[in-house]
Amino acid sequence: MKNGKAFHLKPKLFASITITGALLSAWVAVLPSAFLARCPTAFASNPGVWSLVWRDEFDGPSGSAVDTSKWSFDVGGKGWGNNELETYTNRAANAHVEGGLLVIKALKETFTGPDNITRNYTSARLLTKNKFSQAYGRFEARIKIPYGQGIWPAFWMLGNNIDTAHWPNCGEIDIMENIGKEPSIVHGTFHGPGYSGGSGVSASYTLPNGRKFSDDFHTFAIEWEPNVMRFYVDGHLYKTRTPADLPAGTSWVFDHPFFIILNVAVGGGWPGNPDATTVFPQQMLVDYVRVYQRSTSSNRVRAVL
Repeated sequence: MKNGKAFHLKPKLFASITITGALLSAWVAVLPSAFLARCPTAFASNPGVWSLVWRDEFDGPSGSAVDTSKWSFDVGGKGWGNNELETYTNRAANAHVEGGLLVIKALKETFTGPDNITRNYTSARLLTKNKFSQAYGRFEARIKIPYGQGIWPAFWMLGNNIDTAHWPNCGEIDIMENIGKEPSIVHGTFHGPGYSGGSGVSASYTLPNGRKFSDDFHTFAIEWEPNVMRFYVDGHLYKTRTPADLPAGTSWVFDHPFFIILNVAVGGGWPGNPDATTVFPQQMLVDYVRVYQRSTSSNRVRAVL
């Protein structure tokens, strides 16, 4: 545990606890569930509603590798469907633990990966595929993102049936994406068949007063339940999505387990390429990743370890 504190006492464990468990219980007794769904601060981080089932606090010794019992790496420079410019590696230079944080670092360097593709940038893409996946729950991370033209950090998920159903049929849930030319804006999006890529169902959140997400840590989360997703920044619900938001004739493909991905891309069709203003190296710092499930069993939560 960080700072030798018990897990339940750590100040970063729950963002924006604004009411007591006793008050929540009273509300649940008198208010319909539809109203609760519109009042996220009533339950978003309350341990009486959400039970922690998986986490990484990145508490290893400084300079150590990431925990390979929880994470694996995508490697290579194939563009990853987005015309990205980096080669992803599994080197400590691109991903390691430092001071209780996961550091994902994008470097400007000429590098040839195991796929024999040479790129002028390197970075890392970590994923829990075949190690942890879950259908439904609260997925949360506290992150300080990088900045700069062409830099593209993300905290997101893919359906664990991707190898058979393929993308976008497997589904994709982007809990947080940022493109460096928009330092005050993050996006929450989901993709599926008929609403993928630039046609994904998306929403954005903008920090007030011109603040930049790269200036400090922020908590990004999604609460995903049958037929609903709620997107949060720092405990603030900024968008609720349901099947009613899908394009006509398309289907909701978010009823099976998904795995988690953390990465920093360089370049690509959406952010554009780095330019003379882009400073390297750039790094994304991740304080923790935590996954919760509903304390009640009626939501049919399924975890795969």
